Amino acid sequence: MEQINPTRMELIKKNAQIKLAEQGRDLLREKMDALIREFFHIMETVSMSRDQLEKLSNAAQHSLLIAMAIDDPVTLKSASFATRQGITLDIKGKNIMGVPVPIIEKRRFVKSLFERGYSILGVSGRIDETAEKFEAELDLIISLAETETALRRVGNEIQMTRRRVNALEQILIPELRRQAKYIEITIDERDREDLYRLKKVKKIIERKKKKTETAGSYA
Repeated sequence: MEQINPTRMELIKKNAQIKLAEQGRDLLREKMDALIREFFHIMETVSMSRDQLEKLSNAAQHSLLIAMAIDDPVTLKSASFATRQGITLDIKGKNIMGVPVPIIEKRRFVKSLFERGYSILGVSGRIDETAEKFEAELDLIISLAETETALRRVGNEIQMTRRRVNALEQILIPELRRQAKYIEITIDERDREDLYRLKKVKKIIERKKKKTETAGSYA
């Protein structure tokens, strides 16, 4: 037990600290519950996107294999180089219960035939279909990156909030209650001692009074 001044003012202070710590714990619990609900909502979105991404990836690979088997390799390679270009993303942010998460500006990377950079007369529909499927896959990868980042950050915040709740509930609040109990016991013991001394003093005074009265009656 740390050095505590066992006074009534200190007891009032400890009780106020306990109340404040309990309020903080309850608020953190509410925050954690809200974060957990958001976490499962995001996780459902991530799960659906992953399933969709797997289907898109398989379809894109299938289209590519067909194009590689049928189309001229030189034409296919030229088309792939023509469509190669950098990607620029506009990333903003928002807060979920105080947790900063990225928001990627919704842009579609699926291009029209005239935007891919190769001659539409020089390639087959199979190459166009392959390009379109890989572009759709890229769209979903970028969207999935956004939601997975949000999922990870919300998950980390849940763990941090749970540790804070546990610290308040298992360490700080019990310690404050022990200190308050110690002060109460000390004050009660002091009051009993004071009462005992008062009674003792009262008896002494009464005995002296009786002696005085007795001595007066003989005079």
